[in-house]
Amino acid sequence: MIKEEKKKKGEIFMERDQSAAASNLEIKVVRPRRNDNVVHPAGQAPRTTGRRSYSSNYNPFKRWVSWLVPSFVVANIVVFVVTMFVNDCPKNSASCIARFLGRLSFQPLKENPLLGPSSATLEKMGALDVQRMVHKHQAWRMISCMWLHAGVFHLLANMLSLVFIGIRLEQEFGFVRIGLLYVLSGFGGSLLSSLFIQYGISVGASGALFGLLGSMLSEIIANWTMYENKLAALLTLIVIVIVNLAVGILPHVDNFAHIGGFLSGFLLGFVFLIRPQFKWLTQRNAPPGHVSTPVKSKHKTYQYVLWVLALIILIVGFTIGMVTLLRGVNMNDYCSWCHYLSCVPTSKWSCKSQQIYCLSSQLGNQLNLTCVSNGRNGTYSLLDGNPTRAQQLCAELCS
Repeated sequence: MIKEEKKKKGEIFMERDQSAAASNLEIKVVRPRRNDNVVHPAGQAPRTTGRRSYSSNYNPFKRWVSWLVPSFVVANIVVFVVTMFVNDCPKNSASCIARFLGRLSFQPLKENPLLGPSSATLEKMGALDVQRMVHKHQAWRMISCMWLHAGVFHLLANMLSLVFIGIRLEQEFGFVRIGLLYVLSGFGGSLLSSLFIQYGISVGASGALFGLLGSMLSEIIANWTMYENKLAALLTLIVIVIVNLAVGILPHVDNFAHIGGFLSGFLLGFVFLIRPQFKWLTQRNAPPGHVSTPVKSKHKTYQYVLWVLALIILIVGFTIGMVTLLRGVNMNDYCSWCHYLSCVPTSKWSCKSQQIYCLSSQLGNQLNLTCVSNGRNGTYSLLDGNPTRAQQLCAELCS
């Protein structure tokens, strides 16, 4: 009995010693696995077979709450409703679509097949109009046109794209960087469009949306070492960009705004979306006593080079573009083939666009209109009280 009790006590002592040894056991990872330095841009920790020594839920990047992009969507919708209210189709047109909507009813399909307002209303609300920008110094139209849309279908397509692309980017990089990227890309799209499309008006957020696509491409290049399936991600994004740009060669689509927005966003991605090295993040977030490889630089050398080059190209490009635009230079005079980037003629459609722009001079209650393209002139009475009549007369003179 005594021996058995001693034996049991001995077993108890052994179990205590083992548990004490286990509690004093400390595991430290000196050299991480090779795949541990590969992270996804979404900020999720990579899957590993072993346990981390300092955190089981290690997350190197902050996950932001997206609120700016949804606000942009709401703002675009509100602006469209206000535009339709200002348009007031029943007052200015004999036949309207969805007339039961009252002032919000749409222009006839032959005038606007996208279910939206008239061109005169869009121009009044701030559409991109090069002649007004150059001769009346209304450069603010380069920003205001981003928030206008030609119709319901146009608005729906752009807002769906903004939700799918913008929310993900804002969650990863925050509202400040994505907000600046969106606005500056839209400005870049308006700038290139103004240099090549001198007549007519242009509206839409497409330039800013292509800027977000361009920034996604440059983000992959700038943070190349952080992607696990880098080549697949790069090729997928390139195919998406090519398909969207190819749609722009159809008539009545401002592909110059798409190209300008994409190039601006591509360069801005190198400025705003560069991530620090994974090893630097590991060293910064490591708890006291954790052994890690020291890293002196927050970013890699090629990231610094891309940042500087992109910033210089952006500043120089925007400056030269604005100076050229405000001097009234038409870039088509210096590039005879560039117009094919916006429209390629086929047997199904023609890319010839009429230069519908008239110079006006007022004499008493009479407004004299002269078409710039052919020199034909006409007279409009201001006593008619119909603001769209002047636009219609200009179209008739230039036809």
